[in-house]
Amino acid sequence: MKNETMKTRCLIIDDEKLARDLLREYIEAYPEIEIVGECAKGNEAVEKINELKPDLIFLDVQMPGMTGFDVLDEIEHEPYVIFTTAYDQYALKAFEKNAVDYVLKPLDEERFRMAVERALKRQKVEQGNLEDLLHSMRPEPRGTYESHVFVQKSEKLFNLPVEEITHLEASGDYTIITTKNDQFVSSSGIGKLEEILNPDAFIRVHRSTIINLSYLKEIERHFNGGMVVKMHNGKSFPVSRTYAKMIRRKVV
Repeated sequence: MKNETMKTRCLIIDDEKLARDLLREYIEAYPEIEIVGECAKGNEAVEKINELKPDLIFLDVQMPGMTGFDVLDEIEHEPYVIFTTAYDQYALKAFEKNAVDYVLKPLDEERFRMAVERALKRQKVEQGNLEDLLHSMRPEPRGTYESHVFVQKSEKLFNLPVEEITHLEASGDYTIITTKNDQFVSSSGIGKLEEILNPDAFIRVHRSTIINLSYLKEIERHFNGGMVVKMHNGKSFPVSRTYAKMIRRKVV
């Protein structure tokens, strides 16, 4: 008989006992999550992740011997990752590692709840819930587009003119927004951000990439029919066949 109540198995990794105890207390509010163990050191975490194969890990960045990033580089099994740390400067690197979320200490229960629900939702979608996936991808019609957006960095919100954005890249449920001089991490998915950007200025060249045409330098055609867009800042992005027609429309 199929087990319809299979739980999400998680591992807590933090060198501070108080932090582990608080994580355990917060996690116990979720009957669908089962705690399979705790680790206080990075090398121990690598062994337990590969042995226990948890679905989800709560991972500190700074630990004796190995950092949380070292742990991710060493493991063979790949769980969903929620970073829990006192250091905000590693957030961008965490999302480049495809982390589900990055929660700062001292842990806030409401912020922690958002991270857990994000992880459970991603797990559900990636395990084949096609209906939810299609719903999340379905755009809603808009008549106007944003000229400014608020982006967070550390504890501040910056008023960012969208014309300063050079490109956007998907990173899991998050989006990395790049300008000429800075980068920001948005908790909105790239599809949602696409809806608020003017398609005359911003075009999607790949399911994970949107570029600002004002910062596009050239387009390189490959012998196999593929294309690569090259930006003024030196970045290059492949153009998928799905979005190549948007490029061709602008050829005169």
